[in-house]
Amino acid sequence: MASIDETGQSTRHAPPSVPTPPGPPPGDADGARMPRWLPRAMVLALALVAVFQLGSWAFHQLTSLLINVLIAFFLALAVEPAVSWMASRGLRRGLATALVFLAVIVMAAGFVTLLGSVLAGQLIKMVEGFPDYIDSLIHWINGHFHTELRRVDVQEGLLRSDWLRSYVQNSATGVLDVSAQVLGGLFQLLTITLFSFYFAADGPRLRRALCSVLPPTRQAEVLRAWEIAVDKTGGYLYSRGLMALASGLAHYVLLEILDVPYAPVLAVWVGLVSQFIPTIGTYLAGALPMLIAFTVDPWYALWVLIFVVLYQQFENYVLQPKLTAKTVDIHPAVAFGSVIAGTALLGAVGALVAIPAVATLQAFLGAYVKRYDVTDDPRVHGHRRGPARPRALARAWRAWARRPRTARPGGGSGDGGA
Repeated sequence: MASIDETGQSTRHAPPSVPTPPGPPPGDADGARMPRWLPRAMVLALALVAVFQLGSWAFHQLTSLLINVLIAFFLALAVEPAVSWMASRGLRRGLATALVFLAVIVMAAGFVTLLGSVLAGQLIKMVEGFPDYIDSLIHWINGHFHTELRRVDVQEGLLRSDWLRSYVQNSATGVLDVSAQVLGGLFQLLTITLFSFYFAADGPRLRRALCSVLPPTRQAEVLRAWEIAVDKTGGYLYSRGLMALASGLAHYVLLEILDVPYAPVLAVWVGLVSQFIPTIGTYLAGALPMLIAFTVDPWYALWVLIFVVLYQQFENYVLQPKLTAKTVDIHPAVAFGSVIAGTALLGAVGALVAIPAVATLQAFLGAYVKRYDVTDDPRVHGHRRGPARPRALARAWRAWARRPRTARPGGGSGDGGA
């Protein structure tokens, strides 16, 4: 459209311009393509996931082996003082370790053989006297409940019961499972023995190999931690030995009072099993004396059960915290909590090694904890502070307490003290 300006010339207006969309920047010509780093990142993430899954699977498969190695390591720490003492007297370390292990195996085998013969004799005695036990029980029931039971009727009803038939069938099918468990236990015992022998015999070589990959400052810390672990493990076994001795003596006195046969052997059984088999050791230890006491008098078995329960409470709350705190040097509450935590993590093995492991960690970390002088506040010693006073009154009280004391003619002090 044309218009006339002041000079009379016509001018033509340009049509309004339409904005055009901006084009892609020159460096983003192929922006629709995948970044170069993304495929490599995806491959790396998948590889990490695969490695984690493989490591988790391998760890679960080797859990039993790792537990056996852990037990063997603590056993090696337990025999380390005896092996080192014999080695310092001129014996080769391998021979000294073999002698220590041979002595332990001979004592264990002798004790198991003696206990097995005692148990077999008592089982034979129980089987032979079983009809008499049934007669006495039937006589007691007939006398108190006015019944007319007979032993023949009880035996026929028991033999024809479905419960006994199913129990016999399940026992016959479970023989192979029991055999497999026994063989597995023997193989596990052999594995622990071999590892503990190698750890004890090659202890110096193992320490040198470990220190060779560490700087000198770290080497001193590793050796110090190793020495602390040996001391704490030895102290733990020493405390367990003391508790086994106390438990054996207490149960020996009870069995002698009740005139139960084989009282010394049963006392040793109770002392060792209750202390060195955690969690279920107390029940295993008390079952055998109850069984043999039952052959003498059924009521004696009840007395043994009551004594076992009462002594266990005394040991848990009185004897064990004090002995463990003195020999392993940890607080009783910490010892009790470490046993609970070890049982939750590793079961019976965790309960057995929890206290020496925590004691070693506590003693090792104690050197790196900075300690300060404790204030003289009465609350530190368990006393309550007096009522708060205003500052001016407190300052006046301190000034009056620090004033010089003058003697009176009567011999008393200026504040009236005697």
